[in-house]
Amino acid sequence: MTILQSIILGIVEGLTEFLPISSTAHLILTGDLLRLPASDFFKTFNISIQLGAILAVVVLYWKKIWSSWSLIGKILAAFIPTSIIGLLLYKITKNYLMDSLPLIAGALLIGGLILIIFEKRYAKKHQEIPFQKSEVKNISYKQAGLIGVIQTLAMVPGVSRSAATILGGLSLGLDRKTIVEFSFLLAIPTMAAATGLDLIKSRETLMLLNGQDILIWLIGFVFSFITALIGVKFLIKFIQKNNFVSFGWYRIVLGLIIISYLFLK
Repeated sequence: MTILQSIILGIVEGLTEFLPISSTAHLILTGDLLRLPASDFFKTFNISIQLGAILAVVVLYWKKIWSSWSLIGKILAAFIPTSIIGLLLYKITKNYLMDSLPLIAGALLIGGLILIIFEKRYAKKHQEIPFQKSEVKNISYKQAGLIGVIQTLAMVPGVSRSAATILGGLSLGLDRKTIVEFSFLLAIPTMAAATGLDLIKSRETLMLLNGQDILIWLIGFVFSFITALIGVKFLIKFIQKNNFVSFGWYRIVLGLIIISYLFLK
């Protein structure tokens, strides 16, 4: 992997991580377009540069996180089911699902349709029964736990952790800003644990890394951090006036592009 490829992947990770369009799908597709082999280093690189995106959320939400021990408890309540299922299915996800572009294309298409249909019904429902805007700290432990269970669907590449948690939160009656912020905060332990687990499992690969490999990773991390700051701020501003239908259409178009790419490949 070259420095330029690392920069491109870092930008892709940061911009897509918190949008409901699947950062994993974008990273795998980008890697394929860049002709990068699906090596253990490439897979670990894609997972570990998520730390840059995590750091962006920590920087932006540090005060909110530590303003309420109850909020921290709810984040952990949502993280527990994800961590258990993630640990059990780690090998299947990394060794079999991460390389499947057809699976990713299908997940993008189905997820896009679900997002559009759900948003249409959600908007109609709340035109009839207006919801009260809430604060992320007011999410109940039960809601947090259910969101954590729903988040495990994102172990399938292309589903999108953000899309799963956002749809889960909306279905539980949360408003868009509340569930989006909770999705950001839930990403911290979820992505940190996923990265930590992968680093432990890939320790033999890590021991073979040289100075150039470490430099490439650091560059990807930095660009992931910078662009994630942009992505988080964009989404918060976007949802104040818009719904998620446009992301649904984007997923469908991207899924069709991947299918066309596979036929032409």
